[in-house]
Amino acid sequence: MLIYHRICSIEDQYFGALHKLLQTIFPPEEVLAYELWKEPLEDPTIHVYVAIHEGEVVGSTEYRYYPLLRVAMTDFTIIGKASLGIGRFLMRNRERDLEKLAQQSGTTPIGMFAEVYDPYRAVEHAFGGVSPMNPYVRREVLSHIGYKRIGVSYVHPSWDHEGQAVAELDLCFLPKDEELSAIDASLVAEFLEGYYSALPNKPAEWLRMMEQIRTSGSLELYPL
Repeated sequence: MLIYHRICSIEDQYFGALHKLLQTIFPPEEVLAYELWKEPLEDPTIHVYVAIHEGEVVGSTEYRYYPLLRVAMTDFTIIGKASLGIGRFLMRNRERDLEKLAQQSGTTPIGMFAEVYDPYRAVEHAFGGVSPMNPYVRREVLSHIGYKRIGVSYVHPSWDHEGQAVAELDLCFLPKDEELSAIDASLVAEFLEGYYSALPNKPAEWLRMMEQIRTSGSLELYPL
């Protein structure tokens, strides 16, 4: 049996295991330092949950909902072990929670953002050696769910606060309207500016990308 447990403090008994799992799965520039998790976890708008199986952290997901923009963001989804149904478990619990958050804010969501590695460009594919986290698998799963790639050459600031540009990813959007073929560029810009406001060091590549987005009317949505 899997348990869906929210972590709201670095003092939580399961946070150490979660952080170790993050370090195992993701490259260093994608992982926020242990002590820097204190404020995000205490932020009520940031939802960090772990999947617990027999006392062990075997998966996790982080997400948030922006009522003013009517969009959600899945920060990450981690599957630490195969054949436990962790991916489906995390997705369904996340969906139910996001539906509740939207209802509480009196808004109707229009979709959800996510970042995903492009394995056809990424140099490193190991991702901790956990097969379900293989970039090819993850990308296909997002495609099955309904995510579409936003038509922009995407980079983001590194989470290690070093101000490096992290490439080899795509910014994706899961529209409520499956027939949607483009997204308002101003929505993308406003979302990204807010999402990465916690990182003071922005690389030049990110600034150029943001300028490109701001001067666009809309951005095409492409199949993954």
